[in-house]
Amino acid sequence: MGATTIMTVCEYRPGLEGVPATQSSISYVDGQAGILEYRGIPIEELAQRGTFLETAYLLIWGGLPSKQELEAFEHEICYHRRLKYRVRDMMKCFPESGHPMDALQACAAALGLFYSRRALDNPVYIQQAVVRLLAKIPTMVAAFQLMRKGNDPVQPRDDLNYSANFLYMLNEREPDPLAAHIFDVCLTLHAEHTINASTFSAMVTASTLTDPYAVVASAVGTLAGPLHGGANEEVIDMLEEIGSVENVRPYVERCIAEKAKIMGFGHRVYKVKDPRATILQGLAEQLFAKFGQDEYYAIALEMEQVVSEKLGAKGIYPNVDFYSGLVYRKLGIPTDLFTPIFAIARVAGWLAHWKEQLGENRIFRPTQIYTGPHDQPYVDLADRPHIWDKQGFSVSLPS
Repeated sequence: MGATTIMTVCEYRPGLEGVPATQSSISYVDGQAGILEYRGIPIEELAQRGTFLETAYLLIWGGLPSKQELEAFEHEICYHRRLKYRVRDMMKCFPESGHPMDALQACAAALGLFYSRRALDNPVYIQQAVVRLLAKIPTMVAAFQLMRKGNDPVQPRDDLNYSANFLYMLNEREPDPLAAHIFDVCLTLHAEHTINASTFSAMVTASTLTDPYAVVASAVGTLAGPLHGGANEEVIDMLEEIGSVENVRPYVERCIAEKAKIMGFGHRVYKVKDPRATILQGLAEQLFAKFGQDEYYAIALEMEQVVSEKLGAKGIYPNVDFYSGLVYRKLGIPTDLFTPIFAIARVAGWLAHWKEQLGENRIFRPTQIYTGPHDQPYVDLADRPHIWDKQGFSVSLPS
């Protein structure tokens, strides 16, 4: 079959919507029924009964760990939390105004300078890479937060578990046990979600057989976009802009009339309320009961009511980003750290897909549908028009 014939039978789907990119046993989503499972276990079960590191182990290694396996895994993570001083020195040179996601991407890539051997056929190398990335990413996020304020980073505490230690490094004080537990559940909820944009980015990078640090750095860059991980930041901005419960309905109606996106609502997969949003709402209410209400929560409840009334028939309901920001706010986490925290959790899913792909790898090489011209003449330099002028750009030469 010739190339021309192949092109005529290809169906172009913007964003590859609905196009299977791989076969995977890591997670499962039923968007019509609101089901999310990790390795077949409902997310509700893991959120209620498990821990984030148990979940990470499940995703990456394929099953829940035994007591001894979990203790060994936790010990290894704890041992590798600290950063090399050269990484800290590099972070000191980052601009204070830089976004934490950009800092995290640079730091994740830098780990490859210290640990990359690309020994992808060596199980020990794979295990070490998994441990280092899970252990060091939270330390990087917390360190940059303190460094951009002019302070030295807080060293990890070996007596605190994964989530409590991160909050301690971030806020410079030991967290309330309820706060640490709720943060741990948040990490579990964000750990994995099939072939989303950042996971696909990780898989494409991994398919070249580069090192796992480059894989994670690639995924972090993809997660940073407002249509993916950055949406929870924009939810808080939206609630702040609305300002009061009375302004919710006019705001939603204006967005619908202008066909503007309402942040925190709608999902490419879920056509009912995201099960993670339901759990996060419950976590938010636990925090509010102990530490006081958030001024934006009433606005959020009204938003859910009005959007469901107006757009529920189209399958537009709260997604994972809608309530997560309210939880993080109550935990004292700055808004621009919401997405880096998403990355702390999603590293588990990225690594799970990286490890799965190594088992039967083939480099990604999709095709395209060409829409440009053919047989165009070569125009001499002196006779060429200014393309930038046609596209609205100005051309200026140095004097």
